[in-house]
Amino acid sequence: MRIWTLIAVLVLTLAGCSSKSAPESESTTTSTPPAAVTPVVGSVLAAPIPVAATDGRTHLAYELMLTNTSPGNVTLDSLSATTGDRKLLTLSGDNLRYWTRAVGNTAAGTNVLGAGQSAYVWLDVVADDPSQVPTELTHELGITVARPMPPLVGPKLTESVAPVSVQTRKPVSIAPPLVGDNWVDANGCCDMTPHRMALNPINGKLWAAERFAIDYVQLGAGGRIFSGDRAKVESYPYFGSEVHAVADGPVVAVLDGLDEQVPGVAPRGLTLQQYGGNHIVQDIGDGNYAFYAHLQPNSLKVKPGDSLSAGQVIGALGNSGNSDAPHLHFHVMDGPDPLASNGLPFTFGSFRLDSRLTSLAAADALFDNKPAARQPGFAVRDQHDVSPLVLDVMTYATS
Repeated sequence: MRIWTLIAVLVLTLAGCSSKSAPESESTTTSTPPAAVTPVVGSVLAAPIPVAATDGRTHLAYELMLTNTSPGNVTLDSLSATTGDRKLLTLSGDNLRYWTRAVGNTAAGTNVLGAGQSAYVWLDVVADDPSQVPTELTHELGITVARPMPPLVGPKLTESVAPVSVQTRKPVSIAPPLVGDNWVDANGCCDMTPHRMALNPINGKLWAAERFAIDYVQLGAGGRIFSGDRAKVESYPYFGSEVHAVADGPVVAVLDGLDEQVPGVAPRGLTLQQYGGNHIVQDIGDGNYAFYAHLQPNSLKVKPGDSLSAGQVIGALGNSGNSDAPHLHFHVMDGPDPLASNGLPFTFGSFRLDSRLTSLAAADALFDNKPAARQPGFAVRDQHDVSPLVLDVMTYATS
């Protein structure tokens, strides 16, 4: 069986419909681009929404799914996100491998797709000037085909795939869910964090609920997050910190009563509904839902139907659910289900950006009781209506 049989049949059918065979050199003028075989096809999981961030730039974070339809390997040589004749982002070589994972294998980057294999590419298109944010995007792929089939498929091709309109939706502006200093965005947008790579196959569809999610931990003495026995929640000084509603709006879901997990140990045996641990889902308006997760058992002060006010204390930071260290998981989504929804960007109305960790490895080292490695010479600055980025260290004032 040949994978290209359908194309061959299509070509023969078109030829058979003609009453007169045209010479090979003859061309026909059409109003649309001529058909071309594209061994790799693609689609965008969700149209991107621009959001201003603490680096002074506007980010469009989204995911591209690519599938190799050919009978042999295809190597992704380059990938560009373009608008008109402008290339806004180009990935190649190790950089492309860093942002690409084969479906079912998030452990290792790749730029080679086997026959019939699919991969996700996580993209972060940025604009230095808000006026330069695109309204439309498409994706230009440079590929090498292991089994070319001339004249239909050559050994090297440039394809255009997955055109998408950029959403005009504005990120919701909210208050921070915590107060105090030295709060670290330990697992947020827009690098290759576990949150960004968490694509949930639920009810027959892929969801990126955690696209903009933040895991908050707080730096204490010596820039560490705990002292003493790592396995005790009491060793983390910020354990039990008050969690605040980020906006006005009703509570739509609550789960309470799940025990704390042991820090340093990966939880097992959780149901899908227990992954967020003790949690609260709040409708904050305009199709935005706030999710506060991993709260202390029996600390929740609200129930479904309660109308909350921004700044109201709703629970305490804990270590329940899918958590191996006390932290607050917070994200905004487009529906009330914490996993079967798409993550939405959000901004905080006001906060102070104090510093930034040097790398994702520096953030991981915090959980091994190593002090925070911070970028030298960082300029402390007040921020308004922007989104934190992963590695940011922030102060949130009392309401």
